Amino acid sequence: MKLYGIRNCDTVKKARKWLDEHGVDYEFHDFKKDGLSSEKLSQWEQAVGWETLLNKRGTTWRKLPDEVRDTISAQSAHQIMLDNPSIIKRPVVERGDGVNVGFNADDWSAWLG
Repeated sequence: MKLYGIRNCDTVKKARKWLDEHGVDYEFHDFKKDGLSSEKLSQWEQAVGWETLLNKRGTTWRKLPDEVRDTISAQSAHQIMLDNPSIIKRPVVERGDGVNVGFNADDWSAWLG
């Protein structure tokens, strides 16, 4: 299992704490510090959709020019997420061939069994 996120993100901290408390082994990848490939982002987009990955609630989204936000598409969203990894909803977790985005303790309990 691999958890992608940003080390100082509160949601990522909660997710990592939850995993540690439940004895779940995982590898952590800080995509702001360690980078994110276009190929990896494309895999996530195919698995969950770019709309799920794009965090429209954060400050990074609000800082984008209106014309960029108003004309967002799959192609432009991909480039925006590569250029601004902070705009990706966190955490992104790969487990087997599945991808999960965001953290909810109840959902994770069911997902991880």
